Amino acid sequence: MDALAAKARQINRNKTDGGERITDNTLIRIAVDLLLARADNLAGSTEDQLRNSVSS
Repeated sequence: MDALAAKARQINRNKTDGGERITDNTLIRIAVDLLLARADNLAGSTEDQLRNSVSS
C-alpha cells in the first residue's frame, strides 16, 4: 500500500497539465479494469501463475 501511495504522489508531482488528482483508489480502479479486460486469459492455481497469465 505504501508503494501505491508513493506512485500516486509521484504521478501527481509529475503532472504538467493540472488535471484531476490521482489517488491510491484511482490506481486500484485502473488495475481492476486491466485485470477484467484480460480475464479470459486468467489461468493458474497460484498468485504467481495468475499474474503471469495476464501479464504477457
